Amino acid sequence: MSDHGEYGHDGGGGPATEAFVAHRNLLFTVAYEMLGSAADAEDVLQETWLRWAGVDLSGVRDRRAYLVRITTRQALTRLRTLGRRRESYVGSWLPEPLLTTPDVAEDVELADSVSMAMMLVMETLTPTERAVFVLREVFDLGYDEIAEAVGKSPAAVRQTAHRARAHVAARRPRGAVSRTETRDALAAFQRAVETGDLRGLLDILAPDVVLLGDGGGIKRAVLRPVRGAGKVARLMLGGLLRQPAEVSMEPVQVNGFPGLLVRLDGALDTVMAARFDDGLITGLYAVRNPEKLTRMRRRTVLRR
Repeated sequence: MSDHGEYGHDGGGGPATEAFVAHRNLLFTVAYEMLGSAADAEDVLQETWLRWAGVDLSGVRDRRAYLVRITTRQALTRLRTLGRRRESYVGSWLPEPLLTTPDVAEDVELADSVSMAMMLVMETLTPTERAVFVLREVFDLGYDEIAEAVGKSPAAVRQTAHRARAHVAARRPRGAVSRTETRDALAAFQRAVETGDLRGLLDILAPDVVLLGDGGGIKRAVLRPVRGAGKVARLMLGGLLRQPAEVSMEPVQVNGFPGLLVRLDGALDTVMAARFDDGLITGLYAVRNPEKLTRMRRRTVLRR
């Protein structure tokens, strides 16, 4: 749905279409941050467009705010449905990874908010807390605007924002790591895996590192979190060295941070992202579910 062909029901390029297309990347980012799924975010945008196309624009003072409000409401409805669906998901559920553009990495706050580590932290919020956190902390919307979007009073939104902020702060990555350090650490990880260097791998993994795998019941993946540097290192080396196929790893930008594409005989098999705390890898996220890898063929533009 990345082309704009379906947004032309108001005359092929009227003010409704123009406003929607102008803010489309922003609306996608709002929906994706709330849902952790690009496919569901695209569906939300389609629903947003259908509602927006029926709005009398003469009564709309701020088109951007109005569109964000529709998108948030649609995303909240979908998020509550997804929560029930994820309860029956096979193994660990991980956000759908995105191949992001360089400008996302340059916007530190945006990159932080869409990182796999932060997206997983946001999964632990309630749907309303997540909506309020995203709109306030990432998009800097006012409490009155957020109140309209989530159907709560501004006072209730303030309380929710405070609760969500404290919840996230307690779980977000500790110790800022520069982009250069992150890239160097991931390069050391890649080198150690490719050369079967167990010692080198143990040097870059935190003692309490956690590996999560998402195969979605379609591809083989660890069904439960694997904890501890020794277990994770042996699993990484054993899993790749036992492959009958030729394994290659390519450094890319995944959700605003350095990540790796793992290919078997040239075909994309796994997207790997990592969480870094104080220079060491504390979280490894391996997405193998092929339904979640479709966005890795082209870059996704995110906007605040």
